[in-house]
Amino acid sequence: MIASVSGTVAALAPDSAVVEVGGIGMAVQCTPDTLSGLRVGEQARLATSLVVREDSLTLYGFADDDERQTFELLQTASGVGPRLAQAMLAVHHPDALRRAVATGDEKALTAVPGIGKKGAQKLLLELKDRLGAPRGATQAARPAAASGPAPWSEQLHTALVGLGYAPREADDAVAAVTPQAEAALAEGGRPAVPQLLRAALQSLNRAR
Repeated sequence: MIASVSGTVAALAPDSAVVEVGGIGMAVQCTPDTLSGLRVGEQARLATSLVVREDSLTLYGFADDDERQTFELLQTASGVGPRLAQAMLAVHHPDALRRAVATGDEKALTAVPGIGKKGAQKLLLELKDRLGAPRGATQAARPAAASGPAPWSEQLHTALVGLGYAPREADDAVAAVTPQAEAALAEGGRPAVPQLLRAALQSLNRAR
């Protein structure tokens, strides 16, 4: 198992990063939150989990060991593969997931693309004794990187499509959070893609 990678960030995409390790570029699938903490040309360490399939080897990267452990524990539930586990971590930080499971918060789980009401109820039962108790206050989203591979709107749109939404739904969600992004730009800052992603998911959930 490849437990972590450390090296220079060679490239960033809306759903992945390339980290140079010993002269080899390692492609790592990451959530928007994790990607927001990376910058091309700078050193980074990612906790990783290697998913082996008959026709592929996919490396998933996380900001810390807690996220990786949560990613792996989520997959012990029936019907949860790596993509859905990653989608859950794109919407909720590990402690938020632990709190949702501990309190039976069905709505928090249905906010994740691909999880319906019945699926949420099943996951609450299966994960109750696996994720453990919340460790503290829910973490705030990490700030977005100072520079990215694409404008915030393109990153957000790609992330939503990657989570299973149709392009038209992604367009509507981007439009819904545009005032929030423009407000950040007006104040001289940069739109925080992880925060915008959560707001976009909330708007899509309300529209259902």
